[in-house]
Amino acid sequence: MGAERDIVAKAAVLVDMGTAKILWEKNKDLGRPPASTVKILTALVTLDRVPPTEFVTLPIAATTSKNSGVLFQRGERLAVQDLLHALLLQSSNDAALALASHVGGSTPKFVELMNQKARSLNALHSRFLNPTGLPQGGQVTTARDLALITKAALANPEFRKIVATKSYSWKSLKWEGVLENSNELLKSYDGAIGVKTGNTREAGYCLVAAAQRGDKALIAVILGSQEKRVWQDARHLLDYGFKILDSVTSGSKSLIIP
Repeated sequence: MGAERDIVAKAAVLVDMGTAKILWEKNKDLGRPPASTVKILTALVTLDRVPPTEFVTLPIAATTSKNSGVLFQRGERLAVQDLLHALLLQSSNDAALALASHVGGSTPKFVELMNQKARSLNALHSRFLNPTGLPQGGQVTTARDLALITKAALANPEFRKIVATKSYSWKSLKWEGVLENSNELLKSYDGAIGVKTGNTREAGYCLVAAAQRGDKALIAVILGSQEKRVWQDARHLLDYGFKILDSVTSGSKSLIIP
């Protein structure tokens, strides 16, 4: 596909979800700020440890965070599954802090769990310092590490269902309405199944995208792209991956896996 010319991201990787084989990469082990893609790991650690139906009492830290995606009221009780939808669809930092406090007992202890989980998945080039993805010196991940984390997260049925949700009815004490998924590929790319957007000034525009067609499934990780190109980067990679997998299935040798 001439992928080297098409992908503007600082780092990217395309992975066959079934085999975990890397089909294409650009700076796959380059340390980059993760922005809100870190919330994939936040959700995974949460689902590892508490059921989605469990209730969380909102701490003060989860009602005063910067760049809040959803307004909460201190002391109100919300189900884990509601907070996960706020976390993954609208990137709520409040939800991330609430889940971290509930699951870990404190944010620092939850971050320890995040790093332990990453190491257990062989995501060894990452260092996580908070569950939100907000800028913090020394917090880095890599395209390959995020692919490993995402592959594990998508193996969880609850996570997979949430990130594929286009909209979710929401009601809390401060706000009632519909959460819209920020991942526009769910509405525009054939077979898209999730997973998470993110951007900060330091990180640039980031996207972890997954798609499935029949028995073929792919994960594309884009780090450090541009606002108008991040979606295009993901589409290029996913299109390329499906062409490769279709070629392998048909026995054609016209496409060679890099």
